[in-house]
Amino acid sequence: MSKQDERLVVLGIVTGVHGVGGMVKVKSFTQDPYAIADYGPLWLGDTGKKLTIDHLQAHKDIFLVRFEGVSGRNEAEALKGLELKVERTVLPTPEEGEFYFADLAGLAVKRQDGQVIGKVVEVVNFGGGDLLEIAFDGRKKTELLAFNEATVPVVDVAGGFVVIDPPDWLLEE
Repeated sequence: MSKQDERLVVLGIVTGVHGVGGMVKVKSFTQDPYAIADYGPLWLGDTGKKLTIDHLQAHKDIFLVRFEGVSGRNEAEALKGLELKVERTVLPTPEEGEFYFADLAGLAVKRQDGQVIGKVVEVVNFGGGDLLEIAFDGRKKTELLAFNEATVPVVDVAGGFVVIDPPDWLLEE
């Protein structure tokens, strides 16, 4: 098993509690939101614990979820804010030209002329679209770049790099 396969991939996050019976609100990050229940038990944040979905129901733009063994509001409250993850190996192999955002972490970042200028930290989304967080060589602070075809024209997971075409100001020291 490669190091990449050993990593955990975030499929969703517990955003709140619903009622007093132990149900939680979950935001799914899977392409098909219902697929969050298709991968078996989910790792709960960095707690080292796994939970199995007992019940899943759509509710507005989230899901109401009951996990096995979570029976009351207090237990449910303890889950709030925790990510729900699976091992990378349980996910299907991406099609040609596709990738999981988790696979981008650690890739080299190159300019269009091939010069390596940093590395990918992660892909984030704060509600306005996907952003590539980049640690540029020689800088203490990371920078965020819109993750789209115009600014990131090449993603080569097998080759270990992405090519960026950022605005000029982003590369200024």
